[in-house]
Amino acid sequence: MSVLAAIAVLALLIVVHELGHFAAARFQGIKVNSFSIGFGPSLIKYQGTETEYAIRAFPLGGYVGFPDDDLDGEILLDDPDLLRNRPVFERAIVVSAGVIANLVLAYFLLVAQVATVGIQDIQPGLAIPTIEPASSAMEAGIKSGDIILAVNNTPLDNFPEATDFFIEKIQNSPDQPLNFTVERNGDILSVTITPKSNDQGQGKIGVGLVPNIHLKKSQGPINAFAYGADAFQDLVTLTAKGFWQLVSNFQENAKQIAGPVKIVEYGASIAQNNVGNLFQFGALISVNLAIINILPLPALDGGQLLLLMVEGLRGKPLPNKLQEWITQTGLVLLLSLGLFLVVRDTVNLAFF
Repeated sequence: MSVLAAIAVLALLIVVHELGHFAAARFQGIKVNSFSIGFGPSLIKYQGTETEYAIRAFPLGGYVGFPDDDLDGEILLDDPDLLRNRPVFERAIVVSAGVIANLVLAYFLLVAQVATVGIQDIQPGLAIPTIEPASSAMEAGIKSGDIILAVNNTPLDNFPEATDFFIEKIQNSPDQPLNFTVERNGDILSVTITPKSNDQGQGKIGVGLVPNIHLKKSQGPINAFAYGADAFQDLVTLTAKGFWQLVSNFQENAKQIAGPVKIVEYGASIAQNNVGNLFQFGALISVNLAIINILPLPALDGGQLLLLMVEGLRGKPLPNKLQEWITQTGLVLLLSLGLFLVVRDTVNLAFF
């Protein structure tokens, strides 16, 4: 059931993204001839007065089809309601609407999370979930659930910076006493721990480390929207920074790229712990989907926006054959990457 819940969340994000394109076109009176969730053969199909709606076999995407490139003689080439005949600004609204829809959805998912089960708010410091027997930490009196706030009077930052600092400090201080500021059940304690030297000559105190997470829940609907806005801003900022780190140091961080299989596995593990956390999982993936789509790459929304920008600067579009080549090349590369990630993540899938 947790796997199905994660798949359902991903399907919802795809539907919302495509609905953004669809709604932006229809509200401007632009003709749309198809709205599909997934790819491949149709499982369910309905023909409306103007648009065909379909759910297809492979739910790893979706698309909104326009009659511009599939004219059968019934629609005139100069029809003002064709997307291609609309001003650049109106077409840009249609292209960017999917990204906007995902960002709006992410915000309301976070509001729902805050209002119902609360939202995970990362605080400075590191929590200690486990302690090794006969370790320096156990001998010094550290207990499971303690929160390390500072080492030698240097306050710990938020995760993950706090983890890097903590590990480096411990490893570089074998057999040297260190003073730890510890929070335990609301009380602040001072504990001295001397890291033991391991086989590599590095210090070790024998504790597990996790982020210091507080559950933040709103008091009333107005606060839910305010807390949701704060969480949304933090999520967008952290996600954008993560993408920048990936791009700026791709070779080192490429292994962190996850495909749909790994995303479903991650979502399923979250749902097993608490189904309510799927709100936050959905918001995280929705923001990632928005940022990925706005990247200026062929076949993505950002790539289409880039072509529209070039058209606006030139006063005319690039030749159709060039645009088609750019889009098709980008689509092949993206599908190849998607297939690679599916195969890789399936091979490495942890069954539990």
